[in-house]
Amino acid sequence: MVFIGGPRQVGKTTLALDILGGDERHPAYFNWDYGDDRRILLEGGLPPDQPLVILDEIHKYKQWRNFIKGLYDKNKSRTSFLITGSARLDYYRKGGDSLQGRYHYYRLHPLSVYELNPAPSQDDLQNLLTFGGFPEPFFSQSKRDWKRWQRERITRVIHEDLVSLEHVKEVGQLDLLAMLLQDRVASLLSINALRQDLSASHEAVDRWVRILENLYYCFRVRPFAAKKIKALKKDRKLYLWDWSLCRDQGAGFENLVAANLLKYCHFHEDTRGDAMELCFLRDSHKREIDFVVLRDGRPIFAVECKTGKHGVSKHIAYFSKRTEIPYFYQVHLGSDDYEIADLRTRILPFTRFAAEVLRV
Repeated sequence: MVFIGGPRQVGKTTLALDILGGDERHPAYFNWDYGDDRRILLEGGLPPDQPLVILDEIHKYKQWRNFIKGLYDKNKSRTSFLITGSARLDYYRKGGDSLQGRYHYYRLHPLSVYELNPAPSQDDLQNLLTFGGFPEPFFSQSKRDWKRWQRERITRVIHEDLVSLEHVKEVGQLDLLAMLLQDRVASLLSINALRQDLSASHEAVDRWVRILENLYYCFRVRPFAAKKIKALKKDRKLYLWDWSLCRDQGAGFENLVAANLLKYCHFHEDTRGDAMELCFLRDSHKREIDFVVLRDGRPIFAVECKTGKHGVSKHIAYFSKRTEIPYFYQVHLGSDDYEIADLRTRILPFTRFAAEVLRV
């Protein structure tokens, strides 16, 4: 089996149907939200002579783990299964009978700069910043359509996916939390501050944030613990899967970079088996590098984001002498491209960085 997880409306069903020729009426496609499909599956009916069966949103079934385990074990010699879902299948698969050894898990991300164009232009980048990386609003290139899509998507995530997958009574609080998080992008996320804004307990707010992570609304990155500096150890930075919700240009650009780096990490994990992680670096004196990418626990490069025209960051100069990070990139929205060998640093446009380094 292959599992495909990712945010709602990122294109999972479109991708799955494309494998079947793009026809949602294909007998090998089953959508758990459709009553007839649900009834056929529960009765154990699978179409004959179909080498691939697609099960869409089946994780909404409470006993889905045991159910698909039985389907797979009974039919694995003649049928392959593709399982898609908008909630985090890697989270909701936990518990019940183990599916270990029966599937590969892949994450489908919003569009990245390199995916749009192997030689991305500034226009490609600006369009992604404006409309986000979700296919429908991006390809419409309409502010009106983007606003309508945003409202409908958040409603579906909070009021449909949340209610069907989690036992949460405070749906209105989750609505408010989702809006509050939009103003905290690229910042250290304080659960205590959110607790005060929401008039709720620390435990409740922490759980709500984790629920929004599991529903692919937001993600957090942890601090990288460098050996020779007094780095932060607990506080994490927050980003959204849809960076177009960011009201601040600098935060939006940093969020886009974070999403592209996360996609790079997930690609290497899902396709090559590397243990990848996206972190940030910040010491007790608030010196900070926006991102550090790790492979097998070791840093392979760091990235600092700048929206305007700047010389090399003084924090790069500081950390390059005190950490074992092999290379630093300072990415920006301009056109300057040069290297500072003594600091193991290259300053370059993000479009060029995406084309040369990320390539996903």
